[in-house]
Amino acid sequence: MYVGRFVVVGPGIGAYRVSSRSFPNRQVVDRDDALTVGPTPDAPETDNPYIAYNCVREGGDYVVVGNGSQVDPIAEKLDLGYPPRDALAEILLALDYEKDDYDTPRIAGVVGDDEAFIGIVRKDALVVEAVTEPTLVATYEEDDPRAFDLDAETAADAARELYDHEFEHAVCAAAATVGDAVETAFYNGE
Repeated sequence: MYVGRFVVVGPGIGAYRVSSRSFPNRQVVDRDDALTVGPTPDAPETDNPYIAYNCVREGGDYVVVGNGSQVDPIAEKLDLGYPPRDALAEILLALDYEKDDYDTPRIAGVVGDDEAFIGIVRKDALVVEAVTEPTLVATYEEDDPRAFDLDAETAADAARELYDHEFEHAVCAAAATVGDAVETAFYNGE
């Protein structure tokens, strides 16, 4: 099944995977205190504004994961002391779904040491929920948050587990754990 981009978050862990049929020539890189999705060196030129963005970034005592430009302002609100649910809801509502050919939803999660929140803004709804177990939301098909069986305990294992998941058209994945310190990792395939 093709679900597009997806996030999985739970207390202490969050991960994000790019799955794409249209723009598979992308990778995650570690850049300026964030993990960033962008084109590979051999990617064809494009003017699509939705293919490069920070996908994992710290904000306050939390880490934000997501599929677009919403990651940065959510992290900035957290730096200002906003509660995670409020930061997630306010920014998703303000930026709305992507105005592309598919009305692609924006998805994001906020992960703390002992709490997590997941959100999606679609053309027809804004959903933001506190979660107590690993929970998935995707841009297509799986666009309502649901429990997800995530076995990983480290960021590196979470990135690899999401990359290897059976959903179709894996491109790259990134993850973070939040505890005594924040650990991030990414996996771009072989």
